[in-house]
Amino acid sequence: MSRHKRNTSARRDRADLYSEITDKIIAELEAGRVPWVQPWGTAAANAPLAMPKNASTGRTYSGINVLLLWGAVIERGFTGQSWLTFRQALSLGGNVRKGERGTTVVYADRFVPEDEKRRAAETGEDAQAIPFLKRFTVFNTDQCENLPEDVATATPPVPEGLIEPAVEALIKATGIDFRISGHKAFYVPAHDYVVVPPPQSYYEPINWHRTALHEIGHASGHQKRLNRDLSGSFGSKKYAFEELIAEINAAFCCASLGIVPTVRHTDYIGSWLDVMREDSRAIVRAASQASKAADWILSFLPDADSSAVGADLIDRRAA
Repeated sequence: MSRHKRNTSARRDRADLYSEITDKIIAELEAGRVPWVQPWGTAAANAPLAMPKNASTGRTYSGINVLLLWGAVIERGFTGQSWLTFRQALSLGGNVRKGERGTTVVYADRFVPEDEKRRAAETGEDAQAIPFLKRFTVFNTDQCENLPEDVATATPPVPEGLIEPAVEALIKATGIDFRISGHKAFYVPAHDYVVVPPPQSYYEPINWHRTALHEIGHASGHQKRLNRDLSGSFGSKKYAFEELIAEINAAFCCASLGIVPTVRHTDYIGSWLDVMREDSRAIVRAASQASKAADWILSFLPDADSSAVGADLIDRRAA
């Protein structure tokens, strides 16, 4: 490749990367997140106010990387400000968890090509350095596992009494990979794990149980469990139908366990109405699938609890 083509390609790469970074910051601002003034330490973002650093080298990030990493912490609810590349996590004896999405940071520097050095030596002129940007992908230590204790993020403990013992035991008994962290609740079918924010991040911690059972309801549909169709993309009728199943399941489980949340999930009401208006049998089918999900989840209750719950299930079906 000629020197001219290399320089043109380098300029294009820099321009593209600058555009990506700018677009990212614009998206943050449009979403109401301001990376450099967002208050840390709130219920939704547990990371302490600090400069982000590389957990392997101990060096702090600078410039635009600080804003990019702060933005990632705010957006995704990470509990720490420490970061690693994929290889650094491996070198420390750990690894990035499957399915985790990294954050792009950049390294800026200048270099002098060999032909430019020769030209400068021949002409006596100063060599012209070429600026460059190189992108790297890093992962918050929240996204890693098996790291040494002095590197791993210490997840804030859940204050005693916020999680009902029966629900905590039930979740563990299902064997589902259930993670308490961040500020968003979701289930990842491809890698079969659930993430739910800590109960202390809820205005009323009792509502944590409904969210947890909702996401466990999704996980019950995995192909190795009840084998429901979880392939619907966000906003689709199929996605709305699965959300309806998970929500009704959560209501059944909460009722069976004697848990009375003070709120109901309302994010998907519009899409649920669309599904029901389009198919008059949808709510009946959703309730049937929800009963199967609730039965599967509640079957993991200890014997002493399951007998009482079983009677409740019989009463519910008869009603």
